[in-house]
Amino acid sequence: MIEEIQLDSEERMEKSLEALRQDFTKIRTGRAHTSLLDHITVPYYGADTPLAQVANVNVLDARTLGITPWEHKMVPVIEKAIIDSGLGLNPSTSGTIIRIPLPPMTEDRRRDMTKIVRHEAEAGRVAVRNIRRDANHHLKKLVKDKVISEDDERHAEEQIQKLTDKFITKIDELLTEKEAELMEI
Repeated sequence: MIEEIQLDSEERMEKSLEALRQDFTKIRTGRAHTSLLDHITVPYYGADTPLAQVANVNVLDARTLGITPWEHKMVPVIEKAIIDSGLGLNPSTSGTIIRIPLPPMTEDRRRDMTKIVRHEAEAGRVAVRNIRRDANHHLKKLVKDKVISEDDERHAEEQIQKLTDKFITKIDELLTEKEAELMEI
């Protein structure tokens, strides 16, 4: 029973950490990488479809992304989706290739991005702490129902706290890496 709670908590914490990694990949550092466009969807035959499923996305050079749609009629649709994405990107089209130049980041923009990254990391820490709270709540319920002893509960809470500390440390490491990447010129 206790092991199930601990395993469930660890799985959920791992998912929170992975979600944070995904959020960090969407935050622009000034270098071109295709994951910047991963969350963009375009209407395709009546369904919102990820950009990577309707076009080939690649890095043309250090500051330029290139998109080659599978169908020519998708060019204006993809352009509109990129403009509406809120990433501050301005695509330009030449024939069937959409080029997305990434402007160099100013010092102020880097600081703003650092604030955003810190906010995302704090949201990740809160998610991990909420998972800990849920696990401790389940343990208290087991003690109340007399399924486990108070000593077992205390030991299990210590294990869950160690797990929480481990994942918060991983979040802090991710944050440090991303901040260094953002401030790199």
